[in-house]
Amino acid sequence: MKFDPAWKSKAVSAEEAVALIKSGMKVFIHGAAATPTPLLVSLCKRQQLENVYLYHLHVSGDIPFADPSHKGRFFSISLFTGVALRKPIEEGRADFMPIFLADIPKLFSSGTTRLDAAIVQLSPPDGHGLCTLGTSVDAAKAAADSAPIIIAEINDQMPRTHGNTVVRFDRITSFIHTNRPLIQDHHGSEETDVDARIGEIIADLIEDGATLQMGVGNIPNAVLTRLFDKHELGIHTEMFSDCVVDLVEAGVVTNRLKKVHPGRITTSFVTGSQRLFDFVHDNPLVEFHPCDRTNDTALIRQNDKVVAINSALEIDLSGQVCADSLGHRIYSGIGGQMDFIHGAALSKGGKPIIAIQSTAAKGTVSRIVSELKPGCGVVTTRGHVHWVVTEFGAVNLHGKTLRERGEALISIAHPDYRSGLTKALANIRHFTIG
Repeated sequence: MKFDPAWKSKAVSAEEAVALIKSGMKVFIHGAAATPTPLLVSLCKRQQLENVYLYHLHVSGDIPFADPSHKGRFFSISLFTGVALRKPIEEGRADFMPIFLADIPKLFSSGTTRLDAAIVQLSPPDGHGLCTLGTSVDAAKAAADSAPIIIAEINDQMPRTHGNTVVRFDRITSFIHTNRPLIQDHHGSEETDVDARIGEIIADLIEDGATLQMGVGNIPNAVLTRLFDKHELGIHTEMFSDCVVDLVEAGVVTNRLKKVHPGRITTSFVTGSQRLFDFVHDNPLVEFHPCDRTNDTALIRQNDKVVAINSALEIDLSGQVCADSLGHRIYSGIGGQMDFIHGAALSKGGKPIIAIQSTAAKGTVSRIVSELKPGCGVVTTRGHVHWVVTEFGAVNLHGKTLRERGEALISIAHPDYRSGLTKALANIRHFTIG
């Protein structure tokens, strides 16, 4: 049966669409570039709502439910925290769930977190009546499949993406129709000398034929812009941004040697500029999958030479990596770091890398420390950590004792802090000999 081309006539106002949300409901919110802003704005105008629980990953743009005026009405639960939710979490107006990215879809599909509704942004339906989740599939696919109510923003400018991204139009309970640009994130700032040096060191560790996982920001960008002399690279990642497009167009990224989804970039979501959104639109060489697939260690390890590049906030002399918090203050989330660090370690010829600037706060604080701050979350354990890179070099901690690890990390710490770290190492009882 041919899909009704008059689907737009069924659209309602944002106010009508969110009227389906009732007090006490558990609601999933689509994130990143797919954040359904018009629906969120209208949702927060419903003054009669109380105790609505909003589950989401990183959300972008205007986030009205984060405003203090909505305390008691909307309670945000971040599965990965962005800038807008850091203060609400610190003040107790919102909360954070530490969880591996690979495990999030099962929260919804298993009923561990039983959703009442999902608010998503979709691409327009095709002739078969199939919309897609566009730029962010991640946990949104499981949410859309399991929530009994789907409230959608169908945006003419949302890219139509390939892979496991489909939401049937007849599954949508209510929708609005928009034609607006997606939220663009131009990640990072101007490259610094430190970023450049870290990028150079990591680029030297990447071999021809490697499969890459990377995040966004100055350091991943610094790495990617130094790979134009490489050959036959592949991408299997939870996310990517604009710099990957440059490598594809230059013929550096071919995905030809990948074992999992060969010939295609595999990702869970993208965030970046309009150029990136244009690149993924109706592009069969880019496959979007839920993050329980992109981040499945059993799949990651099947690709050879997996290089996983992840960042950190702090690392102690035993190799414990804090990446989600500044002490007790939640900064981001566990995300996919452990999924890919372990997957790369199991890959034939793989290299799990923690990339970290040696100092923070304009050089006044060492990121390599004798012990983590109270409250710091260990995202990558010292048993899982392998390569650590700063602007002063690269060391591989795998197979090293506690003392050897400490000495290796001190060798790539900022010179201003090496003496203090060496003294601290000597005073830690389990590092002393005999």
